Formats: sequence, C-alpha cells, structure tokens
Amino acid sequence: MKMSNGVEWALHGCVTLSQSRDPVPAARLAELHGTPPAYLAKHLQALSRAGIVRSTAGQVGGYLLTRPAAAITVLEVVQAIDGTSPAYRCTEIRQQGPLAVPAERCDRPCAIARAMASAQEAWYGALADITIADLAAGIDADSEGTAMADVRRWLTSTA
Repeated sequence: MKMSNGVEWALHGCVTLSQSRDPVPAARLAELHGTPPAYLAKHLQALSRAGIVRSTAGQVGGYLLTRPAAAITVLEVVQAIDGTSPAYRCTEIRQQGPLAVPAERCDRPCAIARAMASAQEAWYGALADITIADLAAGIDADSEGTAMADVRRWLTSTA
C-alpha cells in the first residue's frame, strides 16, 4: 500500500507533539523535521479536522495533541492524511469482455476482491494496534533512550 509523504510527516509531527505540554508552532515542527512549512501546515490542518490535534492562536500558539498519545492510533493519522478509501477498488472486470459473467451470477465479490479486502482489513488492523505512544517508545528504543529527551530539550530551547 502506498502512502503519501504527508503520512510520514504527520506521524513524526504527532510523536513530537506527544513530547510537549505546550503548543508547538507549525514552523517549529517543520524546522525539526526539515519539511516544507506550508506542506506540513496543510497536513496539520487535516489532523485538526480529524480531531487528532488542535491549534491555539496567539503569541504562544501552535499545535497540541487532543488526546494522550496512547489514545491516538497510526490508522487515525493515516486516514486523516490519505483518506479512508480502500487501496483496491473492484470494477467488476469479470463482467466485461468475451467471457463476461452475467451480473446476476455475481452475487458476491470475486476471489480477487475478497483477497484484497482481507489484505486491507489486516493492514488497517495492524495500524490500529499501534499508537503514537508506541512509536515514540520505539524511536526512543532505537536511539538507546535518547531521542525523546533530545526532542523535549529541543522543543524547550529558544528558536
């Protein structure tokens, strides 16, 4: 399954926000991850519409997670950015061409559509089982426990 770059940026952004008690400006998130600020802002708006982050205005404005990181799944972020449409869409090709199966004989999805639906369900299930907190813990483990402390220090340093 192919996902947009926005999914990666949104997931990293959510992990970063999970390390802050204060709002983080979009420009600061973009700086941390080396992403284009306007493009990241677009994805933060999508996360906001999905209820994953909220924005605060003003001099100390920025973005915050709306819930604890352990209550936000990777699936929610993926769907907020890339939408909820399945990766595979059956067009009933079996009803076309010289050996077309009559529509009345197509009373259930074909084996290909069933296989793809099963794969989609497994994919969504796997993403639903991983939270932003799980990602933060994994990133921290990959860095021998330093990554999240480094992020928290960077977020509190002067920009």
